[in-house]
Amino acid sequence: MPNKKVLLTGASGFFGSHLLRHLLVNTDWEFICPCSWTHKGTPERVENAIKGFDKDRVKIITHDLTAPFTEITKKRIGKIDVILNIASNSHVHRSIESPGEFVIGNTLLVYNMLEFAREIKPELFLQFSTDEVYGDAPLGVDYPEWSAIRPSNPYSASKSCQESISFSYWRTYDVPLIITNTMNLFGETQDPEKYIARLIRQIYNGETVTVHGKEGEIGSRYYLHARNGADAVLFIVNNVKPKLHKDGVDRPERFNIVGDVEKNNLELAELVAKILGKKLNYVLEDYHAVRPGHDRRYALSGEKLKSLGWKAPVEFEPSLRKSIEWTLAHKEIWL
Repeated sequence: MPNKKVLLTGASGFFGSHLLRHLLVNTDWEFICPCSWTHKGTPERVENAIKGFDKDRVKIITHDLTAPFTEITKKRIGKIDVILNIASNSHVHRSIESPGEFVIGNTLLVYNMLEFAREIKPELFLQFSTDEVYGDAPLGVDYPEWSAIRPSNPYSASKSCQESISFSYWRTYDVPLIITNTMNLFGETQDPEKYIARLIRQIYNGETVTVHGKEGEIGSRYYLHARNGADAVLFIVNNVKPKLHKDGVDRPERFNIVGDVEKNNLELAELVAKILGKKLNYVLEDYHAVRPGHDRRYALSGEKLKSLGWKAPVEFEPSLRKSIEWTLAHKEIWL
């Protein structure tokens, strides 16, 4: 897709900023990025993403997506070819403490973006979602696309709502939808409320790490560096044409974006400590006992996207090492 104009939400957040930089590197597209600065987004992430590039390719508009765009803002945005809807409030523990913030905020966000898409009719509306909508995965089970939705907490429920509303706009208004479900992301500039980022900080500072699980039953995840996730999104945009309900299909395109290895929580903590060259001090905590809605394992099948020719550019351990080394090199801000 040459010479495209893209509306990218969430560009000041963790994954959105990685996606913005990846797209700046690998395309000649222009970007409009609405940022509220009132959630977890930071100007430092945007600065890091656009460093070294022509700043005219990126226009930042201050706007909270829980409110609709004004007519003046719509004129500032102009014609849009692709909408990449990345923005969402995205932390399980905070969603348990403040469920309304997630359920209401994430639902309003997707509603306003879909209404905008309904009006401007882009070529593609990509709704970025999570593995967590499928709930806990039993050992040996990797959920394929369109498995049963079984969210376990307010965050994953709010993402399920986003998917359902997007589906309804696809069917009712022919919004050209593609849904992606991504495994646990990590990388540079990640907020320390996320597990890998928290591990780096706690182990570096000699603190005791809490590992969720009990002997013989430790939780696990597939982890994917944010730049690998961004590469998958670009691959989908470049290689997959949205299917429309009016053309006789019963559901839109949907893709799982999956990491290459599964690590349990203790294995991951041990690997982070090894890369840091620090001793791991940890305690096991049965999270089922202290936090309802905790899923021991998430797992998706990545075969569909793999069959189209996508493969993560960087394997898990080298990407983890790179992320840790970058964090140490910028510890005055990110550690």
